[in-house]
Amino acid sequence: MASETTNQLAYQFAGKLLLRSEIPLSEDVFQHCVSSGNFTAVSSISKNLLYCQCNRCGNREPGLFAKIPCQICRREHHYCRKCIEMGRVMECEPLYYWNGDQPNWPTPADPCSWDGELTDKQQLAADRITQAIVSQEKELLIWAVCGAGKTEMLFPGITKALQSGKRVCLATPRADVVRELLPRFRQAFAGVSIQGLYGGSDEKEKVAQLILSTTHQLLRFRQAFDVLIIDEIDAFPYHKDPSLSFAANRSRKQISTMIYLTATPRKEQRRRMLQKQLNHMFVPTRFHGYPLPVPSLKMCRTLKKDLARPAPPKLLTEWLKQRVNPERQLLLFVPTIELAEKLEMVLARKFIQLGWLPSKQAITFVHASDPDREEKVQQFRRKETFMLLTTTILERGVTFPSVDVVVLDAGHDVFDEAALVQIAGRAGRSSDDPTGEVLFIHDGKTDAMVEAVSSVKAMNKRGGFR
Repeated sequence: MASETTNQLAYQFAGKLLLRSEIPLSEDVFQHCVSSGNFTAVSSISKNLLYCQCNRCGNREPGLFAKIPCQICRREHHYCRKCIEMGRVMECEPLYYWNGDQPNWPTPADPCSWDGELTDKQQLAADRITQAIVSQEKELLIWAVCGAGKTEMLFPGITKALQSGKRVCLATPRADVVRELLPRFRQAFAGVSIQGLYGGSDEKEKVAQLILSTTHQLLRFRQAFDVLIIDEIDAFPYHKDPSLSFAANRSRKQISTMIYLTATPRKEQRRRMLQKQLNHMFVPTRFHGYPLPVPSLKMCRTLKKDLARPAPPKLLTEWLKQRVNPERQLLLFVPTIELAEKLEMVLARKFIQLGWLPSKQAITFVHASDPDREEKVQQFRRKETFMLLTTTILERGVTFPSVDVVVLDAGHDVFDEAALVQIAGRAGRSSDDPTGEVLFIHDGKTDAMVEAVSSVKAMNKRGGFR
């Protein structure tokens, strides 16, 4: 095989861990790569007397393995149910990784085309990120309040990494965030190869030096990245699913830097920071210099009865009449898909009756499995809809310039402290409208609500606000 072809394959497959069905090569070319040692096979499922382990996702849970007859071997084999959405892993089908020469990524002199300016506090964080990358620190956590401008803080560090020929990945738990970040990064790094990876992405065959990915897609990588940035490490499902941290750690090179980003660190991260086991930096203010909106807690004794009918609580309509800025769009969070479906038409009828809406199309709802959610979010961003009902799928990582935020049934178990802080952080994100109102409607305060308000106030205090 010509060296030119081998180099092309190195760029295409280096750092990946794939099933044979995911390697788009003819059988002759593939077998030549295997026999020449460019591809190495590893067992997809390891077994011993105590447990099976999936070597793609790290799963060891017995209940997440099953057996299936193999049409090739004519025997029953274990397969992993944990990561089956990524393609079935069976014990008779190995995984392959590239073991040939490694690609030499470009070293552009000036890869960043972003012409914005960082605030003093953003610059301090950006310098700390750059320092960690240059000195190849193992880990660094950036704790920055919602709306601090974490994305822009990354640009200098990523620029330095690209100038050094490093490969960089920014991974986030939600596909919505990848889709929102992609155009921003393509504008900020116009001359750099950038790839977006998430379920349904049409870019999975591309090759890039800078990758934006969901954390699930890291299951297909092995020792690929010199710099791995995990955005929103406290978010579901990353903090709940050990296979995602397993994949993240495997996807980075042995000598590499892991940057964690969060606005709401979990107890484990706080413990490691306090015990000086995790280098970190705190950014206490939003980029525009205004404080975080402090949520108002409103008790509604008839809430459960209202939602069962369903009907908008009177407290909600009264609050809407008294809003400081009635021109702001409304982002309404509800705990379940079923409730969102029921409320969509009810709210539309009520608000049309009150003269607040021109038509029922002015309200819509989105949820995780909604096939049209990307377009609905864009419609809301373009102000083609007035109110967006949503589950926690939009609690973080998305920016709307001028919204008020309501959490309906804020005492529901799905709204923990971190989720409520993040939801509150959707308001006041624009320098043109830096305030915004946040309302938690409940039928009894929960610890999560109280702690969320306390957390917002504490961060404002650290930022110099009273």
